[in-house]
Amino acid sequence: MGIETRIDGLSGEVAENVRHYLSDLEADQYGRTRLEGEIRRRAREAMRVYGYYEPVIEQEFGDDDPPRQVTLAIEPGRQVRIEELALRLLGDAESDPPFREVLDAFPLSEGDPLAHAPWDRMRSRLAGLALERGYFDWRFVERRMEVRPYEQSARLHLTLDSGPRYRFGNVAIRGSHIEPARLRRMAPFAEGEPYRAGDIAVYSQRLGQAGWFDSISVRPRLDDERDLALPPSTLGWWNAVATEGSTALSRDAETTLAPRIASSSLETVASLTASERPEMPIDVVVTPADRHQFEVGVGYATDVGPRLRFAWEQPWINRLGHSLEHDLYLSAPEQRFSGTYTMPLEDPLRDQYRLQYGLRNRDNEDTRTLESTVEIARRWEFENRWVQTLFLRATFEDFTQGNEADSVLIYYPGISWSRTRSRNPRFPTWGDRQRFGIEYSDTRWGSDADFLRLTGDSEWIRMLGEDNRFVGRIGLGATFTDDFSQIPPSLRFFTGGDRSIRGYAYESLAPRNEEDELRGGEQLLTASLEYQRRVTGDWWAAAFVDTGDAFDDWWPEALNTGAGLGVRWVSPVGPIRVDIAHPFDDEDDSWRLHFAIGPEF
Repeated sequence: MGIETRIDGLSGEVAENVRHYLSDLEADQYGRTRLEGEIRRRAREAMRVYGYYEPVIEQEFGDDDPPRQVTLAIEPGRQVRIEELALRLLGDAESDPPFREVLDAFPLSEGDPLAHAPWDRMRSRLAGLALERGYFDWRFVERRMEVRPYEQSARLHLTLDSGPRYRFGNVAIRGSHIEPARLRRMAPFAEGEPYRAGDIAVYSQRLGQAGWFDSISVRPRLDDERDLALPPSTLGWWNAVATEGSTALSRDAETTLAPRIASSSLETVASLTASERPEMPIDVVVTPADRHQFEVGVGYATDVGPRLRFAWEQPWINRLGHSLEHDLYLSAPEQRFSGTYTMPLEDPLRDQYRLQYGLRNRDNEDTRTLESTVEIARRWEFENRWVQTLFLRATFEDFTQGNEADSVLIYYPGISWSRTRSRNPRFPTWGDRQRFGIEYSDTRWGSDADFLRLTGDSEWIRMLGEDNRFVGRIGLGATFTDDFSQIPPSLRFFTGGDRSIRGYAYESLAPRNEEDELRGGEQLLTASLEYQRRVTGDWWAAAFVDTGDAFDDWWPEALNTGAGLGVRWVSPVGPIRVDIAHPFDDEDDSWRLHFAIGPEF
């Protein structure tokens, strides 16, 4: 246990720093004389960083042996002030704005009391900027802090010679089963552009998002010439660069006593042979991802009961990076099998063709339908993260909806826009999701139905402080048609359930026929607002209200509303949600329990 310290004569940050320096001092490991010297040394060192170089320190110990408490009476003396301050940039960094911003942000000027921390932070930031922005030959030509305690003055001199800024060189790719040209196009930089370390990280992230590789290494290649001329560094190249610039770079980790070229000779040779625009080649080393990947999921939700999902994914099937995935979903009211063949284009992450196909059987409430679908789609993702999808879909559906039975073959194009953003995917603390779609069918090109269908939904998550979370949702839909009986159930609107209006059964809200059987609606409106409050740790309490309906005539005469309370537990696999809701418009069902696993989106 460290010695307890009381301080007289000092206050604020200086006193706190003295206490910090003495906090881990074990008095029983020192004799009394040596303990006094160690306390005095540490106290002086703690005060020196604030410009107090000549304090007078008196010590008084308690009666314990070894002492558990010391009282320091400190006369700090006069504070050292900055007499001269000279900060300069040489090389290409002189005209690079971020470097000038660091110097301009230095909080001290001539006449101010000396403080070491801002000086050290500025030096570290300049060194970091040099590496981040490709000044691999940087060095501090001058780096001096001259302190004259007897004059209470200090002279600070700092000159950074950045040398030339390197530019991106050739990207060399090893181990790839995908065409190298395709991978190079994914880089956020082009050969000859100024080097930025952040672009290296973005490139690595993009390669990972493609899903083609099991491991990825993207790093700048060190100059071979420099390795031949300089000795290995005991620090390792990453630490050496952080303190001395790339003149300390080496690939070996152990020292050697072999002869080496003097630094002055090396600089002379470099000045004769260096390119006006030096380049930094980039090495990319990858290993292929498994060609076949499988996933099994088991879950439960109140609306559908137990559910099983089996996925088979082939992240790459050829050198162009095409992929194929299949998905089988089984639950009591619905079973479906679907597949997606993806063909990436010039920008594999943003531009794609997709061929989708699927088969679905649904038997829920008054809906029984067997549906098969084929779709070809073109997908674009823009810089603002909005995704635009243009598609052409063909659907055959054999259905019985209430007392209606029919089979239809529909061809229809459509377009959709969507965007999802979130922070902390396991339990988002901020996020939003939007989707808007337009679909159109016409009998003039052989489709069995005429319709224009518009859909839109939006969801938001926001935090107020650390313990208050709000979730809001709104959904809209409208179908315009002259013959609603030709519209299959998959394109009609139903609502109700734990993802829409809690307190009501899954898809139990929609217009009904004369036999009181569900018929489905031409329009849809749903809205929800939920407030969550942290109880402790990963446990949250929730209160919510949901409202909405599916209907035929815009606007509905009344909306169905449910409200209730819930519990959220943020488990390692995602939040587990339990809600109990009361439906205000259903006299036969006073309460309904909802259970679900997974984040809101």
